[in-house]
Amino acid sequence: MAGESMTAADYIKHHLQSLTSLSDVTQGQGLKNIADFSFINLDAIFFAVVLGVLGSFLLWRGAKAATSGVPGRFQAAVEILYEFVDDMCKSIVHNEQSRKAVAPLGLTLFVWIFLMNAMDLLPVDLLPWIWQQMTGNHHALLRVVPTADLNTTLALAIGVLIICIYYNIKIKGFGGWMHEMFSAPFGGKLAPANFLLNLVEFLSKTVSHGMRLFGNMYAGELVFLLIALLGGAWAASGSVGVMDPILFVFHILAGLAWAIFHILVITLQAFIFMALAFVYIGQAHDAH
Repeated sequence: MAGESMTAADYIKHHLQSLTSLSDVTQGQGLKNIADFSFINLDAIFFAVVLGVLGSFLLWRGAKAATSGVPGRFQAAVEILYEFVDDMCKSIVHNEQSRKAVAPLGLTLFVWIFLMNAMDLLPVDLLPWIWQQMTGNHHALLRVVPTADLNTTLALAIGVLIICIYYNIKIKGFGGWMHEMFSAPFGGKLAPANFLLNLVEFLSKTVSHGMRLFGNMYAGELVFLLIALLGGAWAASGSVGVMDPILFVFHILAGLAWAIFHILVITLQAFIFMALAFVYIGQAHDAH
């Protein structure tokens, strides 16, 4: 997908740019004025929505195909995942009524984030190359890992924050929550300091929640790009030198090793995001 004169820095920069305007698809011909969404990363939204629908469909299929007899492999996998998430939710959120909504939320977050993270396992140039062939634009932009976009991860974290605020008000009442915001942790005499400290706590938890997922996936994406450059350097050389076969073999081995390790990373990051969501929602149920 990179042009012959494209440097390694240009290649990485190109891959880290998001599709923000449909004019990128047609090189600005006819769509520039009506399809410019420079403040929205269209590719992140598209893949997030598609993978969200896919994850919901897989869970729906697992629930629909459930039988009381001997379960199939897929049903068994879904049941194990559900029981694992439900047990974790029970250990953190002690309100039985709340768990009816929080446990499915956690399961949805885990599956959705896992699928978005798993897009990083695709060859870095595969979908962008297909996209360029479809659009006819050699420089068309396309990022396929939604969680490597800070907008996506912060949006998920803000969603968790809104749910925490909802449960704070639902469990304690708005007056009770405000009393807690102004009285904890130092008592009523330091009400302004308490309120400021609690606001900082909400903000820091939300930012760290989103940044943790983004940072790990962004770093993983960079490593895959650097590994891809090894193969690109060999393919673009035009001739076979002494080091070229070594670079090619190292490119294959490094890509395979990092992909295997990254399976653990994408799963662990989905789990951590879900677990922290449970913790923050559980804290909203606790009185200080």
